[in-house]
Amino acid sequence: MASSEITLEAVPSVSDVKAADWDACANPAGDPNGLDLDTLAARNGSCAAAKPAYNPFVSHAFFAAAEASGSACARTGWGPRHLLARLNGEIVGIVPCYLKTHSQGEYVFDRGWADAYERAGGRYYPKLQVSVPFTPATGPRLLIRDGVDREQIGSVLARGLMALCNATNASSVHVTFAREAEAKLLRQHGFLQRNDQQFHWHNEGYGTFEDFLTSLNSRHRKAIKRERREAVAAGITIHHLTGADITEQAWDAFFSFYMETGSRKWGRPYLTRKFFTLVGESMSGDVLLVMAKRNGRWIAGAINFIGADTLFGRNWGALEHHPFLHFEICYYQAIDFAIQRGLKVVEAGAQGEHKLARGYLPQTTYSAHFIADPDLRRAIADYLKRERAYVAEVGRELTEAGPFRKAADEA
Repeated sequence: MASSEITLEAVPSVSDVKAADWDACANPAGDPNGLDLDTLAARNGSCAAAKPAYNPFVSHAFFAAAEASGSACARTGWGPRHLLARLNGEIVGIVPCYLKTHSQGEYVFDRGWADAYERAGGRYYPKLQVSVPFTPATGPRLLIRDGVDREQIGSVLARGLMALCNATNASSVHVTFAREAEAKLLRQHGFLQRNDQQFHWHNEGYGTFEDFLTSLNSRHRKAIKRERREAVAAGITIHHLTGADITEQAWDAFFSFYMETGSRKWGRPYLTRKFFTLVGESMSGDVLLVMAKRNGRWIAGAINFIGADTLFGRNWGALEHHPFLHFEICYYQAIDFAIQRGLKVVEAGAQGEHKLARGYLPQTTYSAHFIADPDLRRAIADYLKRERAYVAEVGRELTEAGPFRKAADEA
């Protein structure tokens, strides 16, 4: 395959790409990270079962909902600049990319870099952000169709990002929550690697939640049982809604939770009400709403997205606050659902060492950063070297302090 056969372009909307072309790159059937078909078929008809290695966040439907709803658009500081690679006219690679005028909604924090650069007389914004808007979930960022040389197309896309940085007068390119292999490839093209950590739960073949509890030491096992009892002690019932069960009334209730909690955390929540309607219309089978009801009305809930082998926990909110209800809805119910569906992992979102005691262990996350200014690049490279060592050491310490039984623990 000659490189001269490949052309690059940037488009200002996901709607400029046919859904079939986007999804053939985003979730190719032959993805090497996928599951075997027998495993998938055993999922009892779940949406993920028909889509090997399916990641809902990189689907055309998710980006379309984010952009068409006015959540991710130029007005909110997320101007789409999706990079396309074509081979003989066919789209073979895509990078979901945004030209940004701020650093909000990313969960990999670079505001210190921006402040330092601007104090030195530089202009940090606009910058290019390669990510799923408002979503700190690991997944592919260099989306490549099956049947092509993945390494070659990946290298073309990496060089294309640097060219797009120059063409848009951006200071930098930030590829966040990428797969480790993508971060490695980008590093080969001059991007700087940044490591961070989240807390993920791993399914060790548990048949029930009780099986999971038996893997914990006695202190943590008792604490979780107590938290689950107290979470629903005020007459609260927990409900799982997915597919056709998610009505507009359910979305109304969830959005009220999201707005109440988001306003306290961020000042202005990122997602519009229309976003949830669009998600419900196009990908409700990929959504799990865990909702709490008391005295006949919804009082709290969390939204999760269902992948081929991963349950991705996202936003939570509540109108009433009860002890341990957050842990029950966001962590324990997610574990229950993953066990029922045979999912391998629960990603419970960004930060939160409090997740450790609930069975969620540290997991390294990866991002890659191209910094155009050589002086700023050198300063950031030195900082990231020290930060990576710190993240690795903290991860080791937290894993050792985890709640799982050691050989010397009593059963």
